[in-house]
Amino acid sequence: MENYLTATKILNYSHPSIQKLVEQKDWNNLDVTSKVQAIYNFVRDDIKFGYNISDDIPASQILKDGYGQCNTKATLLMTLLRAVGVPNRIHGFTIDKALQKGAIKGIWYKLSPQNILHSWVEVLIDKKWYFLEGVILDKPYLTKLQEENKNCKATFCGYGVYTDDFQNPPIEWNLNNTFIQDKGINQDFGII
Repeated sequence: MENYLTATKILNYSHPSIQKLVEQKDWNNLDVTSKVQAIYNFVRDDIKFGYNISDDIPASQILKDGYGQCNTKATLLMTLLRAVGVPNRIHGFTIDKALQKGAIKGIWYKLSPQNILHSWVEVLIDKKWYFLEGVILDKPYLTKLQEENKNCKATFCGYGVYTDDFQNPPIEWNLNNTFIQDKGINQDFGII
């Protein structure tokens, strides 16, 4: 269990900016389910969808940037959860680059590899692991994308999304698994 709560160079929850945020949001005074829900919603919506300089930057830098993608948002989510004593781990994958089309354009899309590193956070509550992959896209971004593609009622692939229920993807967390890119997974590396 200790491994699921440990700080690392990247999961730097002792950093003053992380500690200040936890205190400002008063997350330590919530029950476990409410902690996860509040932190999940913060990372999903207050940290906008965007591409950081690297996947291996510390959580404090992601918080400072104010944006992230699957791997960096996973880093921040794990860090904040560990900061309030909620055990979690990361699950690694690759996804097909097709789901990034539109979010990555032009020469950058052409140069990107066919298989892109991907991850989601798994959180432990009452001896059950929940998958938190729906944290990647902030709601304003997703809502705008849905408005621009309102005729799509089922499978959608592109702009950072690959889901079978585009108008109602399972991104709200309340003791359930959440997903927004899981249909694009093509290799599973397991729990890291």
